[in-house]
Amino acid sequence: MNVLESLRISWRNIREHKLRSTLTTLGVIIGVAAVITFVTLGASLQADIVNTVAGGNAATMYVSAQSESQTGLPNFGDGGQTIFTEHDINEIRSLQGVEAAVPESGVAASTVGFNNSTVGRQWVVVTTPSYFDVKNKEFIAGGAFQSGEREVVLNRPATRMFGNENVSVGDNITLTRAAGGRQVNATVVGIVEPSEESALSISEGPTPRIFAPTDPFYQRTVYSPSANENQRVYGRVLVLAENPAKVDAVQGRVYTYLGERSDARQLKSSNYRFKVTTQEELINQVKQVSNTFTAYITGIALISLVVGAIGIANIMLVSVTERTREIGIMKAVGAQNSDVLQLFLFEAVLLGMFGSAFGALVGLGGGYVAAEFIGLPLAFRPEWFGIAVAVGVIVGILAGIYPAWDAAQTDPIDALRYE
Repeated sequence: MNVLESLRISWRNIREHKLRSTLTTLGVIIGVAAVITFVTLGASLQADIVNTVAGGNAATMYVSAQSESQTGLPNFGDGGQTIFTEHDINEIRSLQGVEAAVPESGVAASTVGFNNSTVGRQWVVVTTPSYFDVKNKEFIAGGAFQSGEREVVLNRPATRMFGNENVSVGDNITLTRAAGGRQVNATVVGIVEPSEESALSISEGPTPRIFAPTDPFYQRTVYSPSANENQRVYGRVLVLAENPAKVDAVQGRVYTYLGERSDARQLKSSNYRFKVTTQEELINQVKQVSNTFTAYITGIALISLVVGAIGIANIMLVSVTERTREIGIMKAVGAQNSDVLQLFLFEAVLLGMFGSAFGALVGLGGGYVAAEFIGLPLAFRPEWFGIAVAVGVIVGILAGIYPAWDAAQTDPIDALRYE
């Protein structure tokens, strides 16, 4: 019996039992759909974060002091120890190949008020005007604040956090410090597009952010051994190399300075170490974390494929029993064991292929819906269609091999006697 004839007979038997065939493939459909959905969602999440991180200047580096437990995770914000003095920032700025070095820390605001509206618990990023150039921030309106002035810059979500009243350039807002409760009035001088802050808030959209100058909003100081005076101290330094080709060299110089001459070297705790993270390293860290998460969730979804394989094996055993006389007739007219094996194996493979192909389409739809619901850009990996079909073939082979072998070993005389 040739291959085309076996496929024709297998397809005819599947069509004759449409409901049973559909229910049989349901386990494979659910399994493949779950895997494709989670893979698509993971790829979309990764693309969103990577695009956000890569949206900055490629020559930017992030200098921080992190504990051993933090060093394996991407640092999106001010999560390290606050140990970098103004002396350190000036020295880093003077290193060869460095175009700019800006500090970054923050102050907690218990409330932020605008006209008669108030929102609570906002984190105010304090930095210098050069921050927006280093971070490649795009201004929608206005411009950067000036040091020494009571001015702030908001990102677009922050302008909409007061209900029906949107904040515009020139409006005044009131910040109430969480520590001490002192109120500070500030004028909004610029509005920027949201960037990295959106990556960690996928469930509710981009996070509102307020940016303010260190002077006069930030007063945390520490004694600087090098300058022999009290200076402001920060949790992170953003370093911009003169061009992307100099990033590696600048990274090495920053590490050398921090380890040999910096105030931070004397101020940091023993269980903290310096980390100078480039854009490329940050992107690789994000990919590693998201790939691990996706693989874990996908592994759970694969359990459904095992259930689907068991379902195919079960229905193929039933099919062998139902077609015992047919097998006997086939063998009586000259069919070989290999022909019978091929016939039933093809039927199992077809069930697996149809289930995986349809499951891939359902999974793509599920991934699209999930990404839209969460607010992520859809990122699909086309190779998973091929993988899904391959999985269907493998599932069909594994599930059908024993029933097909059992059918091939049927004695034709006993089969013809079967009622």
